[in-house]
Amino acid sequence: MKENSTLLYFLVAQFIAIGAAVASFFAYMVKLETRVSIMETRGAAYTVGRMDDMKMAIGRLETKIDKNEHSIDRIVDVMTRELKISPSQVKP
Repeated sequence: MKENSTLLYFLVAQFIAIGAAVASFFAYMVKLETRVSIMETRGAAYTVGRMDDMKMAIGRLETKIDKNEHSIDRIVDVMTRELKISPSQVKP
């Protein structure tokens, strides 16, 4: 026992360190699961609301794009008529 006391102390310390690492890992996993659970319950309504707002913003942008396309087409028609150029002659 006295001859191997250093080895015994090292093994005991190693078991304590491994036990602390396992306990720390489990604590982290529990904390992570708690955060995920909170995000699922509290964050779901917020996320859905944000997505609805984004859909509305996209719809408004699409409407503006359509208006701009019509305006550009009208401008091109007027300019080609004044310059007496057919739209097929205009290079993109």
